Amino acid sequence: MDRKKLFIPGPVDVADDVLAAMSHHMISHRVPECAELQGRCAEKMQKLMFTKNPIIFSTSSGTGLMESSIRSCTKKRAVVFSVGAFGNRWFEIAQGNNVPADKHEVEWGTPNTPELVDQYLSTGKYDVIALTHNETSTGIMNPVYEIAEVMKKYPDVVWLVDAVSSLGGAKIEADKLGIDILISSSQKALGVPPGLAVCSVSDKAIERARTVENRGYYFDLVQLYKYAVDKPHQYPSTPSVSHLFALDVSLDHIFKEGLDNVFKRHEDNMRFVRQWAAKHFELFIKDEKIASRTVTTIKNTKEADLGALSKELKKRGYIFSNGYGKMKGVSFRVAHMAERTQADIKEYLETIEDILGL
Repeated sequence: MDRKKLFIPGPVDVADDVLAAMSHHMISHRVPECAELQGRCAEKMQKLMFTKNPIIFSTSSGTGLMESSIRSCTKKRAVVFSVGAFGNRWFEIAQGNNVPADKHEVEWGTPNTPELVDQYLSTGKYDVIALTHNETSTGIMNPVYEIAEVMKKYPDVVWLVDAVSSLGGAKIEADKLGIDILISSSQKALGVPPGLAVCSVSDKAIERARTVENRGYYFDLVQLYKYAVDKPHQYPSTPSVSHLFALDVSLDHIFKEGLDNVFKRHEDNMRFVRQWAAKHFELFIKDEKIASRTVTTIKNTKEADLGALSKELKKRGYIFSNGYGKMKGVSFRVAHMAERTQADIKEYLETIEDILGL
C-alpha cells in the first residue's frame, strides 16, 4: 500500500524510528525489563502531564480509560459537559455502563464555561464531572484553566478530562489544574500508532474507586492501579509491549525538541492554518483563545464537493478529513499535530488550492 500523508485528527503519521521500535523483539510482560520499560514511559508521561500522580496504561483506545474512569469513580451521579461529538461520548459511556449521569451539551462552537460548571456542581447532586479538553469535531479547546478555579470550590468531586487529542500538542498541567484523571491515547499528538491509552490518577480518584462496586473487569481502575503502582509498572493482563517500545522513542522525540518548543510549534501550525482558512473559507471557531492547537475545523463556505476533493487528494498522496457527525459536508478539518511541520502543512494546503482553483 502506498504511503499517504495523514491530515486527519488521528491516527497521525509516525516517525520511522517509532515504527521500527514496534518491531523490537518480544519480551515477557512479567520480566524486569518490561517493568523498566513501562516505568520509563510513566516517568516521561508524568513530565508531559505536569503531574506527580501515578500513570496507568491501557491496551485500548482512549475511550477505554474514559469508560474505566467514569464507571469506577461515580458513586452518586456524574455530570458530563459536552462541546461536541466526543463530549457526547462521555455520556454514552455512562449510559452504556448504567452509571447515573446528566449531560449538558452547549451549542457546537461554544465552550463549556466556569459559570455553567458552578451552576451544576452547586446543586450537590454530583460526585464526578467529565469534560473534553480538545474537541476534534468542532476544533474547540475548553478553557480548563478557568474551569479549574471553580473546581477548587468542590474538593470532593472527581474531575475527569479527555485530553486524547491535545496532550503533547497543548500544555495541560494536571496537578496545577487539580485534574483527578487526565486521559490521552497514542495515535494523536503523542505520535504513536493507535492501540495504547494512558492516564494520570490522583489519590482522590483511586480512593473513590475503591468504594464503588461493579467497576467491571478489564477496565477496573483499581486493578489497573494495583498493578501499575502497588506492583510497580505492570499490567493486570497482557499489554501491548510493542506500543510501549514505540512510546518510549516518541516521548524521547518530544523531550529532545523541548516541551516549550513543541507547544509553540503546534500554536504556530494552528495560526498558519487559521490564516489560510480565513483567507479562502471561514473558521468555525473564531476566537483563537479557545481554538484547538491540534486540529482546525473550517466551514465549507465555497460549497466544494468534499468527497471529490478527498478522492483527488488521495491520488496525490494525502488523506483528507471531512467534518465529523453533523458537521460532515458543511465543514472539513485540517490536523496539525504530532511531528507535523509547517512545510508539510503548506504543501497540503497548496494542493487543496490547486484542486479547487482557489
